[in-house]
Amino acid sequence: MDEDLEGMSREQLTAEVRKLRAGIRAHRDSTGHELCWHHPALWGLLPEKQDPLPTVPEWPEFIRGCVRYRQSLDEQAPNAPRTTGPYDR
Repeated sequence: MDEDLEGMSREQLTAEVRKLRAGIRAHRDSTGHELCWHHPALWGLLPEKQDPLPTVPEWPEFIRGCVRYRQSLDEQAPNAPRTTGPYDR
């Protein structure tokens, strides 16, 4: 799957690492409502060019998942800053 790396020079590998790190940081630094968005740009960093469509749950199950995700943030990041800012996209 990663055979493309075998033929890369040190400089090319370094550039690839920097590109991947930038993508990971952009995803990591998502905050607020951005956390709930579909992130195809992150997958676009992979050499295999696919744009897989997600399987989307029906609304009731989707909302339950959103609530559970938000609860997990309380458990895993209890001291994270909170916001009352509205969703404005």
